Amino acid sequence: MSGMIRILGVDPGLRLTGWGVITMDGPRLAWIAHGVIAPDPEADMAVRLAMLAEGLRAVIHDHEPHESAVEETFVNINPKSTLLLGQARGVVLATLAAARLKVAEFAARKVKQSIVGTGAADKTQVAFMVRRLLPKAGEVSADAADALAVAICGAHHRPPKVSPAQQRLKA
Repeated sequence: MSGMIRILGVDPGLRLTGWGVITMDGPRLAWIAHGVIAPDPEADMAVRLAMLAEGLRAVIHDHEPHESAVEETFVNINPKSTLLLGQARGVVLATLAAARLKVAEFAARKVKQSIVGTGAADKTQVAFMVRRLLPKAGEVSADAADALAVAICGAHHRPPKVSPAQQRLKA
């Protein structure tokens, strides 16, 4: 059981932040949980960001991941939207780091390529492949599917485990 790693994937957003938890045991991946954190859209910005942090802390507390993976911000045509998304992403990164989780970051194209085989895949294709790779997840919202895809990408791109003998050879 010691080789099993629990990975939390996060798809940051100010309106909806998707999250998904998987385990990786050797090459095998398994679904644990997923959901969406949805801060009150009527609340002030600072309060919405605090709600996002609280929601993510609850996910970390409930599922005890060993590490995390986060999708990098997609630069939008609208600078204000990009800035708002960046604030949400900053809260996500800070919350994960405060929980002492290793954070891997992946561009959306890398996530899609890792899951579907092409960086140009759409949300429907990503959700389809997430359901195929993690059948126990069942029906998954687009935001949660993206977060599970980020977790899967994190699993696929983890650095290889180095044995103590290999570490001695490097020294």
